[in-house]
Amino acid sequence: MVIPVHDINPSRRTPWVTYALIAVNVVVFLRTPGAISSPAGSGTPAALCRAQAFIEQWGAVPRELIHDRLPALVPTGSAVLGPGGRVGCLLAPPAYGKSPPLSVLTAMFVHGSWLHLLGNMLFLWIFGNNIEDRLGKVRYLLFYLLCGYAAGYGFAVLTPDSDTPLIGASGAIAGVLGAYLVLYPRVRVWSLVPFLFFIPLRLPAWAVLGLWFVLQAFYSAGYGVSEAGTVAYAAHVIGFAVGALLAVPLRPGTRPPPEPRPVQVRGPRW
Repeated sequence: MVIPVHDINPSRRTPWVTYALIAVNVVVFLRTPGAISSPAGSGTPAALCRAQAFIEQWGAVPRELIHDRLPALVPTGSAVLGPGGRVGCLLAPPAYGKSPPLSVLTAMFVHGSWLHLLGNMLFLWIFGNNIEDRLGKVRYLLFYLLCGYAAGYGFAVLTPDSDTPLIGASGAIAGVLGAYLVLYPRVRVWSLVPFLFFIPLRLPAWAVLGLWFVLQAFYSAGYGVSEAGTVAYAAHVIGFAVGALLAVPLRPGTRPPPEPRPVQVRGPRW
């Protein structure tokens, strides 16, 4: 997969909303039990149970979204020893109130591991500033949340009986990527391309983001990934499509990024 690292598309205003979204995601992650134990989010059974309970409470569960009710039993955060010496998480009736529609919002700021968090924040950092610059702060925030909600509920409709919590900002950020592809398809993006080792290349945004979308659609159809995969690729596809559609009416008024000015090198004065 191509990894973008920088786009040649300067913004006119400081992207305070994008910075705030990144900051909130990082703070919530640092307060997630067990999530910071390792880059992959692994840890002791007790830490994993606490993290599972946290994600169950603040994540968006498709079955809860469709039926608008909580399950009878949820993880409590305590590890127990089960039959055959297997360690599991103690289940009990939920001791908290939870609004399924509101859980889509809270789930956008919960991540399960450092890799999950940093991958999402990288894409938001690179592409979010220009979409915020084009939409303005308030409309950009509403756009971001709308894409996240569309991705969350869209995924729930496709998997109405799933009990696996949906977490992460991927759906909302996918909307940002879709809008960027529509508004700035020819902008050059410095990217790392895997070929024996990572090679830095300057590619057009339509190639970088188009490839990303094709891969997400390919994976969401079940190709190239195992059935045990936990990534909600369909949510990425839905968020991307919604973001692209919302950006179409804005395209005629979008100015191309300014051309880089040539650097003049002056010789020494004698």
